[in-house]
Order: sequence, then C-alpha cells, then structure tokens
Amino acid sequence: MDGDGATLIYDGACALCRDAVELVRRWDRAGRFTYVPFQDGVRAAATGVPLPALAAAMHLVLPDGRAYAGADAAPEILRRLPGKAWLAAPLALPGAMALARRLYAWIAARRRCAVLPVGG
Repeated sequence: MDGDGATLIYDGACALCRDAVELVRRWDRAGRFTYVPFQDGVRAAATGVPLPALAAAMHLVLPDGRAYAGADAAPEILRRLPGKAWLAAPLALPGAMALARRLYAWIAARRRCAVLPVGG
C-alpha cells in the first residue's frame, strides 16, 4: 500500500473525476494515497464504504476506517499533500464547507458532461 495508507476512491468512468484525481496524483509526490476507481469492485469493497455511496461521490478512506465523501474529503486530501495544506484553510471559514458541499453536489449531478482543465 502507499505511504500513509489513505485511499482515494473515485468514478473511473467520469472524465471530471479522473482529471481531479490526476491533479491530486501530480501533487502527491510523496505517494500518500492509493487511487482506486470504484469500478474496481474488490479493492473498493475492501474500504467498507457501500457501493452506492462510492458511485455518488469521491471518497477518502483513512487507515483507521474514517471516510470523507465529496467536499468533506477535499480539506483532508489537501492536508496530506506536501505544500498544499494551506489550500484547505479557506474551507475552515464559517459557512465555507456548507457552500462547498452544495457546489460539490451541483457539480456531481452534472459531472458526466463536464471536463476539468488539468493544470500544473
């Protein structure tokens, strides 16, 4: 497994999801995550998160079993990326996570028709 045992589960059939994971992969120079498309049934099931939940949102599953879904995964992912923890700070502002959750839900509902431009 990877450096800290965190697993990032995503929709491997979704271009937007794959692009987001590719960005995290590029930032993850320390190899802190294992990347698993939820379509990899055996590895995804090993996380203990039900398949319908995995199909609905990206998940970060930690070695202790805690799981973060959708927008709630973002600050946890950023805190584990070398040099990127500062990007999580705005999400700690009052109301920011509520807004992030709404935005994530809106994007997730339309993700099959969207493409995220991946930059450095």
